[in-house]
Amino acid sequence: MNSNEQIIEEFYAAFAEGNAETMASCYHPDIVFEDPAFGKLEGKDASDMWHMLIERAKGNLEISFSDIQANDRSGTAKWVAKYHFSKTNRNVVNKIKAYFEFKDGLIIKHTDNFDFYNWSKQALGTTGLLLGWTSFLRKKVQKQALESLRKYQQKNP
Repeated sequence: MNSNEQIIEEFYAAFAEGNAETMASCYHPDIVFEDPAFGKLEGKDASDMWHMLIERAKGNLEISFSDIQANDRSGTAKWVAKYHFSKTNRNVVNKIKAYFEFKDGLIIKHTDNFDFYNWSKQALGTTGLLLGWTSFLRKKVQKQALESLRKYQQKNP
């Protein structure tokens, strides 16, 4: 296992343990994170997002990961998040493919791709079933996710 594969492994092992500090330590200060739920986050926002998600999960989060591959510039991994979506009281199993870029031995770019429609059907029920394929719902989810992050950051400076 090379050093970039090790940093991905460390990141997901920390996630599985609920250790957001270790996750953040795997990120370069200039990290750019992007996924369908939050959109694009940069720097401290990306680390704060993981802190918020772990804190809100309160032990109701199961993370598994596999197929870690990396070279000196980029890498990939597959991971699955099983959790209870508190806003709708629904269970979610989200299968994600992660893409990474590295700088100075740390993750500088992290992009998570998943089927937003499938996620929205699980997390939002009928609303997701009817509107999960639309950009309207994706933008609404991203707006709410960012608002949640800003509220979390105000309480946890």
